[in-house]
Amino acid sequence: MPRTSSLTATSSTAAAVRSFLDAFGREVTGPLAGIVVADFSRILAGPYCTMLLADLGATVIKVESPAGDDTRHWMPPVHEGRSTYYLSINRNKRSIALDFGDPDDLTAARDIAAGADVVIENFKPGGLERFGLDYDSVSRVNPAAVYASITGFGSAGGSSLPGYDLLVQAASGLMSLTGESDGPGYRAGVAVFDVMTGLHAATGILAALHERGRSGRGQHVEVNLMSSALSGMVNQTGGFALNGQVPSRMGNDHPSIFPYGPFPTGEGEIVLAIGNDRQFRQLCSELGRPSLAEDARFAAAPERSRRREELRPVLQTLLAERSAAEWFEVFTAAGLPCAPINDVQGGLEFARGVGLEPVVRVGTGEDAVAGIRNPITFSTTPASYDLTPPDVDAHREQILAWAGTAARTPAGVQ
Repeated sequence: MPRTSSLTATSSTAAAVRSFLDAFGREVTGPLAGIVVADFSRILAGPYCTMLLADLGATVIKVESPAGDDTRHWMPPVHEGRSTYYLSINRNKRSIALDFGDPDDLTAARDIAAGADVVIENFKPGGLERFGLDYDSVSRVNPAAVYASITGFGSAGGSSLPGYDLLVQAASGLMSLTGESDGPGYRAGVAVFDVMTGLHAATGILAALHERGRSGRGQHVEVNLMSSALSGMVNQTGGFALNGQVPSRMGNDHPSIFPYGPFPTGEGEIVLAIGNDRQFRQLCSELGRPSLAEDARFAAAPERSRRREELRPVLQTLLAERSAAEWFEVFTAAGLPCAPINDVQGGLEFARGVGLEPVVRVGTGEDAVAGIRNPITFSTTPASYDLTPPDVDAHREQILAWAGTAARTPAGVQ
């Protein structure tokens, strides 16, 4: 079975679209068609990364323990008896269950890594050395492989620490910024640093593949949740690095901008994001108080931030004259940044209302399931959603047949 793609010609109304067959005969149109990813990761950061790559045409081989990825058992909620957590981050992949303690299974794992363009793992640092699946071992037999490692706190002093998103939200300082000023810290409503690290891993992998196109050699890409957290906290961590001031919880307020957050109206709340003086003048005009923008206390952005507790009740009084829905229409028509506060259902409906079509059908026929659209749009090589999240070991024979040939073919060879 060939491990690289063959090119066939298709067309669309907009432009000629390239269509490839992946390593297993799956027809894809994505920009990563022909790239094979050996995915030894589990839980969230790694699987999210590899799902994004798979959507874009990469062939992703999900290597699991016989018990399967932990998220298969994270329930509720469920869809037809299966974990929605697992289903949300594992489409477009093929699964094989391997026990590294079994010599035949370990050989198969090594063959998969030896034949892949990309190897990704999130074991504790050093955890794969005894199996010959660490970067040094894989690169000796597959020097063109891009090998990505995801850890919680890096491979130095924090190598022994468990890499859970909640721990990183606590240790990084994010929880000190989340919640009301006089209350306890809260975690974010999703595993935000797992997702962010998955995105950073994908960025590193794509950059390393680009470099391989010039040099012919792969390299070791390392990301960790703690570094992604500190990078992703942008102005908060950057501000401390620049002036030594430790930020603190401010509820829904922004430390540098006001009004910026939710405000009560005559019915419901609306979020305002007034980022400059021009927008503030327009806001005051729409509220029927243009003179407010000329008040020396509020005319300039720094003063509005310093005097927010003086400005807040004035805005609340004016906003009480209409409902949140009415103000949303008024402010949107005036080009002011604002948004309703939705639940998740409302968020999807809002996205659909502005033409984003956020929900896609993954797979075909009766087995198809719903999923969230890949956020990247390509003009000629679109994402695909043709493979439903696999059952454990669903593609064992197919993968083993491929691996037996692929291990003898250097990655990157067309």
